Amino acid sequence: MITTAIILAGGFGTRLQSVVSDLPKPMAPVNDQPFLNYQLNYLKHYGIKKVILSLGYLPEKIKDFYGYNFNGIEIEYVIEKDPLGTGGGIRLALEKCTAEKVFVLNGDSFFDVELNKFYKLHTTNNSEISLALRKVNNAARYGTIEKDKNSRIISFIEKKGVEKEGLINGGVYILDKKIYSTLTPANKNFSIEKDFFEKQLQVIQIKGYEFEGYFIDIGIPEDYAKAQHDFKGFKYN
Repeated sequence: MITTAIILAGGFGTRLQSVVSDLPKPMAPVNDQPFLNYQLNYLKHYGIKKVILSLGYLPEKIKDFYGYNFNGIEIEYVIEKDPLGTGGGIRLALEKCTAEKVFVLNGDSFFDVELNKFYKLHTTNNSEISLALRKVNNAARYGTIEKDKNSRIISFIEKKGVEKEGLINGGVYILDKKIYSTLTPANKNFSIEKDFFEKQLQVIQIKGYEFEGYFIDIGIPEDYAKAQHDFKGFKYN
């Protein structure tokens, strides 16, 4: 089983500035505690021993709060001197990673994926990279994904702002350190979605597995307000 996770926690939170200012997005308070607490407690439930936080905007606010241990999880940090994007932030964090495979999560969304089941699908289906996918009723804010009968992702479709059902990237991945590090540039700003997943579809086995667990992206004020209600019954405390 995988015991190391990377959380991308470097975003500016531009769309949330009206309600949360002077804080990195993952530190936005949800019921009087940082949103990041919920992710860390969720990871602890699934046996994660070490989390590497990839930081950019106001990194000291996160480092000062968590230090090097949270609820029994070892915490490490990498700090982007210049913005590296989702892809570059992960690449930097992998340099601190001794494990061959890691879970990767976005720091501003929560997707309740059964990580043990996700890992089993990854290994039994010979995936090299795996994405947790979620069907949503309104995919207007997101790009959507198509996959074949063997779960291999065949295309990423740009978001079109059309309010219809779609299968989206839920922001939870299993990455192979060697594969990812070999196929991506060091110290470059790039998007994992655009510059890695989409460009490597024909080269490596990138597979997607659908999960039905709770999903929220707190990146806009409406969903941030919704999280205040939803997380009152959080099951991983």
